Amino acid sequence: MARGPSLSRFFATCARGLESALAGELRQLGAGDVQPGRGGASFSGDLAALYSANLWLRTAVRVLMPILEVTVASPDELYQAVQTIDWSRYLTPEHTLAVDSNVRDSRITHSKYAALRVKDAICDQFVTHCGRRPSVDTETPMVGLNLHIDRDRATLSLDGSGESLHKRGYRPIQTKAPLNEALAAGLILLSGWDPATPFVDPLCGSGTLPIEAAWIALRRPPGLTRKRFGFQGWLDFDVQLWTALRDEARRNAGKLLPAPITGSDLRRDAVEFARTNARAAGVGHLLHFDRLDVSEFQPPPGPPGTLIPGPANRPTRCRAHPFVQWPDSVPVPALCNLAYFCFAAEFATIPLAVRSEFWRIPLQRSSQEAHRPR
Repeated sequence: MARGPSLSRFFATCARGLESALAGELRQLGAGDVQPGRGGASFSGDLAALYSANLWLRTAVRVLMPILEVTVASPDELYQAVQTIDWSRYLTPEHTLAVDSNVRDSRITHSKYAALRVKDAICDQFVTHCGRRPSVDTETPMVGLNLHIDRDRATLSLDGSGESLHKRGYRPIQTKAPLNEALAAGLILLSGWDPATPFVDPLCGSGTLPIEAAWIALRRPPGLTRKRFGFQGWLDFDVQLWTALRDEARRNAGKLLPAPITGSDLRRDAVEFARTNARAAGVGHLLHFDRLDVSEFQPPPGPPGTLIPGPANRPTRCRAHPFVQWPDSVPVPALCNLAYFCFAAEFATIPLAVRSEFWRIPLQRSSQEAHRPR
């Protein structure tokens, strides 16, 4: 575990396809030796880097600190490897713990049994050395551990985040097929949107894309009002450092949007959910939501902006017809920086430069191209 000014190696996880966006966020935070990988990015830093990553990363799911990497062929080998660690460096018998595990393409095939063997190895070591052992708390453990086994290569990490970072706290009611907050933020970042220009989602559903766009424009970290992070249960938790970083972020957050951010949806309940979620996120007074069919969309006044339609709550008209034709009345300059995202395997982005009166934009999940009318 990082102590004082010493550096540690961390790994931030994310959805597949968002690794480049995550790596860009880490570099902006000043993290060292950022290396994008499969399903995340590794980086080096001190405690401040760990705390800042959890506070600021928009595309990350969690931030891990690996403490053991070893090849194992059986649960017994895993148990023995875990016992080589001096666990008194990371917790005490008074701590609670939990082990989250995932296994793939390995001789160890049962993830829950692998997690159990890790827990047994830790607790048995404490019983041997001091006659007492930590308790298990699967809901809110003081120290969370993450075990990942891929092709017999096991990585055991301290979980610095706790609950998934995509849970911002502003969406207590989960609407049908909601867009994950971290994925929404990643799509916005990958679009190249300039927060000084308008942002529009004409299929807003519960409002996740506009809300995430507003937080980006306001420089508001997604973890600002989070009640607890995993690192707060670690033995070397520096409460003064964490408080200073959080308070600085709160002071520097903006209060007004530099350009309009709007959303609309055909469903009345979706629009109400969006407004409720925006208020819970502290931006309800800054965002504008309307009940509109996508064919009735009009861009906000001002400079050219960016449009990203959400994948959920598609109007029936869009489900029946694979294309929506923009009305002739839409000013060309207003959409000259239009970006549409196909929600395919790698979250491929399709930038569309509007150079005539209108484009026909594919809305189906399988669509990969934009088509001009002939």
